[in-house]
Amino acid sequence: MLRLLATLTLLFFNLQATCEGGYDSCIQKIIDSKSIQNQIIQIPVTQNQRLVFSTSLPSSFKVIKSDPFLSLYLVEDKNCFKYPFAINNHLALGQASVNDKSAVEVKITKNQIGLNKFAGFDEALFVPAILTNSCCNLEGIVTPQGIIQKEYLQRFMQTKNSDYSDIGIRVKDEAGFVIVTASDPFMEDNKFQKDDCILEYDGKKVKEASLFMKDVLFSKIGSSHRATIKRNSKILKFELKTQKRYGGGYISDTFLEQKGIYFDKDLHITKLEQNFKNYGLLLGDKLLQVNGKKVQNEQDLIEYISNFKDFSTLLFEREHFQFFVQIN
Repeated sequence: MLRLLATLTLLFFNLQATCEGGYDSCIQKIIDSKSIQNQIIQIPVTQNQRLVFSTSLPSSFKVIKSDPFLSLYLVEDKNCFKYPFAINNHLALGQASVNDKSAVEVKITKNQIGLNKFAGFDEALFVPAILTNSCCNLEGIVTPQGIIQKEYLQRFMQTKNSDYSDIGIRVKDEAGFVIVTASDPFMEDNKFQKDDCILEYDGKKVKEASLFMKDVLFSKIGSSHRATIKRNSKILKFELKTQKRYGGGYISDTFLEQKGIYFDKDLHITKLEQNFKNYGLLLGDKLLQVNGKKVQNEQDLIEYISNFKDFSTLLFEREHFQFFVQIN
């Protein structure tokens, strides 16, 4: 016990010794490295590479790889920065949202639930900004949708591609349990239903939606898993295989993405894959109803479409002309 206390004390003093200047030094580092330019975050993570958050393709850099779900890019930086930011792999003693003008200490109130919902904080923050500890190590990126936490930044840096795994559900925390809020009707052999309570996943108790979704997303596509759920008063166990995730984060997330159709926040079509062009749909078409229910946003759409297993009927509008499309 005394040895542990001595080790922790030494660690604390080492942190204090190596983090002189605190968040003021982080502000200066952002200025020196030009990490925030024209509302775009471009953090040096090695001497010749930057981690970029941008909702559009960065044109001033050579892109090495990208993650469209999180709007992240790893780019080549010809103007090397000698003191790049490192991702903090340890518990942070404190965090602040920092830009090139000021730093505001923050507390994460809700962790990132996969690609469904970014992390939340205890007060309004300026955007864009970088979340750091007092040693100027990365804890996350502050975006208009919330904070992308460091585990997702680390995974992006370490993986060759940006694919994520999916088991066909979206979840939330409720009264200490993880509850299914929507089930993908188009995913083959999807055994989950809305309002299922997930008790165990691969033999481990499921207590927090953020940890559960991270396990799902970061697993290998096509890998086998075991789930235990409570549905009404019954306990059910089944096996499943992960499939490729198509929506979430900065991509629309309506379950229709795997069919090749993508929307903006007002449910206008923004992207169509080749197989959907045969349905007569065009970019800009606006979705009005799903299975006879009026929809105004992604939440409405994902709620009503998840109730139908065999097919869904969609009502679109184009220049005041309305027409139906049936999706199998």
